[in-house]
Amino acid sequence: MAEKRDYYEVLGLSKGASADDIKSAYRKAALKWHPDRWVDGSAEEKKTAEEKFKEASEAYSILSDPDKRARYDQFGFSGVDGAAGQDWSQGFGNLEDLLNNLFGGAFGGGFGGFGGFSGFGGFGGGNRTTQRVYRGQDIRTRVKLTLEEIANGCEKEISIERKRPCPDCGGRGSKNASDIKTCPTCKGAGQVQHTTNTLFGRAMSYTTCPQCHGEGKIISNPCRSCDGTGLVRRRETVKVKIPAGVEGGMVLTMRGEGHAAQHNGTNGDLQVVIEEIEHNELKREGNNLFYTRIIPVTDAMLGCEISVPALGGTERVKLDAGTQSGTVVKLRGKGLPSVNSYGRGDLYVKVLVWIPRRLDRSEKAAIESMRGSRSFTPDLNRDDKALFEKEKTIF
Repeated sequence: MAEKRDYYEVLGLSKGASADDIKSAYRKAALKWHPDRWVDGSAEEKKTAEEKFKEASEAYSILSDPDKRARYDQFGFSGVDGAAGQDWSQGFGNLEDLLNNLFGGAFGGGFGGFGGFSGFGGFGGGNRTTQRVYRGQDIRTRVKLTLEEIANGCEKEISIERKRPCPDCGGRGSKNASDIKTCPTCKGAGQVQHTTNTLFGRAMSYTTCPQCHGEGKIISNPCRSCDGTGLVRRRETVKVKIPAGVEGGMVLTMRGEGHAAQHNGTNGDLQVVIEEIEHNELKREGNNLFYTRIIPVTDAMLGCEISVPALGGTERVKLDAGTQSGTVVKLRGKGLPSVNSYGRGDLYVKVLVWIPRRLDRSEKAAIESMRGSRSFTPDLNRDDKALFEKEKTIF
């Protein structure tokens, strides 16, 4: 078009038109000029329809926006230069999609107000043929792992019962391919079309074929092994590779290892939920491990060496003389690896000092002799003070 026309003129409106008037005018223009209605027209008619539709779409994008409309009313095209917004002639598959998006479902879901229409008199939906894509169901199962298995990663064998293609008919549902016929009612489409005359012209709606139930095919001689479903249940063993560092509650998905689908469709997935077996001595928190060791007061005073359980063996830890109860020793890198990443957690050893409740006469006398000694009088250094301040907050 050589010269741009006034937006109100394009939609056949006056400047005082309401929002509903603008919407109604554009709806009429869209129904008239949408390219879907001109698929059978000549090249010239198609070109004219496309231009008219773009023109109406641009006018609607400006006049339906209060801010853009105000600028257009005051400054004309210069006030909205480059602000025409979305090109409504692009990005929608057909007229049904356009109107549903424009009017927020006012024609909802295939023009719900007209009984599920998806096309108008030869445009929009056309002759709809739906190929049903089958997908098998997912299977969810659990696998229990020890902390050692989690630390190193492992491979587990899981026994599951799942649907698999029938070996007798190859998943077809019938031993002979000649026994599978195209449904005479829907001609293999899986849906039947209904045409109704409406205010806007002929409207078409589609429903699932009552004879083949959407399959598009009819089996005249079903396979006896699977009763025509093409599937049989089998108990099978699946090997699952568990990466190191997994945590309880994590789900590992094995694509295609779930139930098979009818008619050789796409298999479902196998979802493996990790269940962690609690360790007898080590506690886990993320990638870190925690261990608590109780030592006698004499070892705490004189110093000692203790063995600490760790993944893959034991670790020897030397405790200095005067080790206080609540002291935590960190063994760097002795925790668990991170899943699918670098680095390992740490092993934290907490030392608790056990003090005897009863002493015999000689022991009591020996302790009494040391009661007033300078060595047994609290004199907190910086590390001890920090430790005791921390312990004071724990009850």
